[in-house]
Amino acid sequence: MKQKVIITKICWLHQEYLATALYQDWKLIEINLEAIDKQSILGNIYVGRVKNIVKNLNAAFIEIAPGLPCYYPMDNIQSPLYVKKANSLNLVQGDEVVVQVIRESTGKKPPKVSTNLNLTGKYLVLTSENTTLGISRKLSQEVRENLKKNLIFEENSDFGIIVRTNASNASTEEILAEYEQLKQEYFSIKNAAPHRTVFSCLKRNVPEYLHYLQNLNQEQLEGILTDDRELLEQIQQYLSPFPENVSSKLSFYEDSLLSLNKLYSLDTKLKEALQERVWLKSGGYLIIQPTEALTVIDVNSGKSTSKKQVQEHYLKINLEAAEEIAHQLRLRNLSGIIIVDFIDMKSQEDNQTLLKTLRACVRMDSVPVQVVDMTKLHLVELTRKKVKKSLAEQLQIS
Repeated sequence: MKQKVIITKICWLHQEYLATALYQDWKLIEINLEAIDKQSILGNIYVGRVKNIVKNLNAAFIEIAPGLPCYYPMDNIQSPLYVKKANSLNLVQGDEVVVQVIRESTGKKPPKVSTNLNLTGKYLVLTSENTTLGISRKLSQEVRENLKKNLIFEENSDFGIIVRTNASNASTEEILAEYEQLKQEYFSIKNAAPHRTVFSCLKRNVPEYLHYLQNLNQEQLEGILTDDRELLEQIQQYLSPFPENVSSKLSFYEDSLLSLNKLYSLDTKLKEALQERVWLKSGGYLIIQPTEALTVIDVNSGKSTSKKQVQEHYLKINLEAAEEIAHQLRLRNLSGIIIVDFIDMKSQEDNQTLLKTLRACVRMDSVPVQVVDMTKLHLVELTRKKVKKSLAEQLQIS
């Protein structure tokens, strides 16, 4: 299925945003909004200072700027890159350590940081604490085996490498060239860190809309469209090192009668994505209610009725709802714990069919989603990894 990215500026409640929208067959499946006057810290690398240790949480709070403490879970701490270390084997208050922001602040929760630095390229991700070789599980077993056979990286204990999905379309030479580039960037950060003061930013991530382009599956990408000359130049410059078959997909939209926003009904799609009720083609509907603790989704039969073969009818609505729920989670960027109350079905086989369909639908998401199970009360439990703010939070809607 071919996809198209739209990058344009929109105005919402008197605030200007840069919108990066992913469409598939004219259907909006993902959108990211950046306030023009604010810059995201997601992906940035800092020299942070440990403000305090909270033992009952097994966590630390590390400041990356004065008055900006970030949550740091200590469960998986391995080999942090210290800039200044107290005479203790453990992480303690006052230690200065290199950290990367891996999750933005959401609601009342502060940003989250990690000492496992990730440097992301088009084909590879370099990781500082996970020193093994990994290959994207989205690739087929055959492709994974070919990559393992053709890609020979030097043995080292300083960092690990994750081979991304886009590597399947790249030559061995291109991948190894990027490997050398990421390796040099990592050692540059590592060597510079001891000479930098606390709160220094060692690496500032590229703007989110450019980073978004890097993370797309290039094989599925049909085109990149913008109607802003300044953005066009920035994207052209960013894509210049990419293969020609990627950079050639960029085009400029210009029509005085119909704006890019109107052409793709972006404002309308945004309004729909913020509504509590989502109608299904069958006449049923979803009620989506995010709370601070979790998100609750209720599936209702609504206008959809059938006097005969009621259980088959309920299964049909539930399967349609499963597909739409996967779409809405991605579109609204809902994360954390999600509880879905599907229409009750008597057949255990139908329930298993529903779970299988839901798992298949969420597998298309760019963010990891886990369908846990169905409880005794027939509630389906899911979790979706928290990385960015939800769409409502991006628009500062409580």
